[in-house]
Amino acid sequence: MKKWISFVGVGLLCLPLLFNVQALEVLKLKVFDAFVQTPDPTGFFVTLDITETDVSQAGGWPFPRQDLAKIQNNLIKAGAMGVGWVVAFPEADRFGGDETFARSLASIPSVLAMFESNTGVVPPTTGTVILGKGADGIPASGVIVNTDILRKATNEGIAAARVDVDNLVRRMPLLMQTNTGWAPAFGTEVLKILSNTDTYIIRTEQQQIAGIKVPNFGEIATDGLGRKWVSWVNTPRTTLDDMDVEGKFVFVGVSAKGVMPQIAVPTGLLYPHEVQAALTESLFFESPQIPGASLLYELLILVTVLLSAVFIIRMFGLVGTVVGIVGLGSITAAGGWYLITSNILIDVSYSLLSMILISVQEFYLRFNEQFKLRQLIKKQFEHYLDPRQVARLQDNPELLKLGGEKRVCTFLFTDVRGFTNLSEKLEPEEVTEIMNKVLTVQVQCIQAHGGMVDKFIGDACMAIFNAPLDLDEHEQRAVACARDMRTAIRMLQKELPEPIAIGIGVNTGPAVIGNMGSDTRFDYSAIGDAVNTAARLESATKEAGVDLLIGESTRTKIPEARFCKKMYVKGKKDALKVYTI
Repeated sequence: MKKWISFVGVGLLCLPLLFNVQALEVLKLKVFDAFVQTPDPTGFFVTLDITETDVSQAGGWPFPRQDLAKIQNNLIKAGAMGVGWVVAFPEADRFGGDETFARSLASIPSVLAMFESNTGVVPPTTGTVILGKGADGIPASGVIVNTDILRKATNEGIAAARVDVDNLVRRMPLLMQTNTGWAPAFGTEVLKILSNTDTYIIRTEQQQIAGIKVPNFGEIATDGLGRKWVSWVNTPRTTLDDMDVEGKFVFVGVSAKGVMPQIAVPTGLLYPHEVQAALTESLFFESPQIPGASLLYELLILVTVLLSAVFIIRMFGLVGTVVGIVGLGSITAAGGWYLITSNILIDVSYSLLSMILISVQEFYLRFNEQFKLRQLIKKQFEHYLDPRQVARLQDNPELLKLGGEKRVCTFLFTDVRGFTNLSEKLEPEEVTEIMNKVLTVQVQCIQAHGGMVDKFIGDACMAIFNAPLDLDEHEQRAVACARDMRTAIRMLQKELPEPIAIGIGVNTGPAVIGNMGSDTRFDYSAIGDAVNTAARLESATKEAGVDLLIGESTRTKIPEARFCKKMYVKGKKDALKVYTI
């Protein structure tokens, strides 16, 4: 049952991973956020903020296009190698400055932003080459396009920022799929004009996007939908007053309140031009990548960790288990950290959490089983063994083979002489009291010498020496116990209204020791010829005229034992040599 519970637990813990539970996806993304390294800026880019102060001085936003042309020209004079306006201009300038702004845009490599919208309008597909079979990307149902005069003067790119399940932006498409083909993302268009090319190459594998290549730059690895994990580079900033842009491509955006919405990313809130700058910076780095088979890898790690935890808890002791579980968790965490910092986004956090849960379950199963075993041992032996021996068995259950084992033991049988006469003369209550006293002193002697009281059969008692625990010199201990019983009974005589005596038989030999009985009722006992012989020797004490008979196998360890006689006992074909002290 315990094994099945463990396997069921492992299976249940795999289900959230298989069914892509949202909470698990959020956990995974948060782990990636914590360990993904942020590279230093490339030095090729800068962001220019049109601040709250700038907007107030100009009398509000939007600026006249002639003013935007002045900003563009000033950037050119300051040495900018290109300008990206992360702003859309869908309507004509009310002051008639579109032509002026268009000329300034055309004088230097420039890009205007298009923002996603449900307009149904999509930009035309140009310069797209697909290597391989077709593939699906992130769809764009429509965009806000710029006025015709501006579109014709410069380049455009979609400034898309799709959120993950926790509403944070981490992955951004380099190309978006429209109903007519493909449209470039803003950052990709920036890279295209800086590379002095007008072509994109989409490479596909197994009907998924494998990478996007910009000639004169190289291939950029993406996920199957053409997205790249953004490295949130802290791109340098400048203002209209500073214009520190020499030799850099400038991302222009508005940071004045109420103009452009901020976008939530793992590092905080960023304005759209800051997000597009980070995406473009990321194109120059080997950004983290979620492998296509990440689910399979994470599932294999999960199952391996869980089964290893179950094995450790079942096979080792408490100290070994703690060391093993801590070591397993440390190795798993270190491996996960290595993968993430190597830009392979495979999450092990759920494996670690599941390892804790399965460990709690296994600890409970194991120690609950041990608790039940301790209670069983106590129930079976507390009345028949010395408390110290019971405690030893509870602490070391492996010393006890409850299923049965063959071992050499010394067996001692006693029987009260004159019990029938005693029963006839006294009331039942008095007989019971006397028998309790007689049996009590016997039990005390047995336990004092390390033996186990196996059972009481009316006025008879059976004891085992060398089971369930190993007992050195068990032959000598059994005989010593018999001697002490003699003395104890003689002393007890002073308290009894009627004389009483006992017969004792001691024999050594192999026997099967363990739980005997049915599935519903059983007792720890012994069966075998040596047991039967000990019982027969006790019965033969009457015939021999002594109160103690010792079997020949026991006598080999008792040099002081003297030969008594040869006797035939029940169940034995040949006469036995018996001894006494």
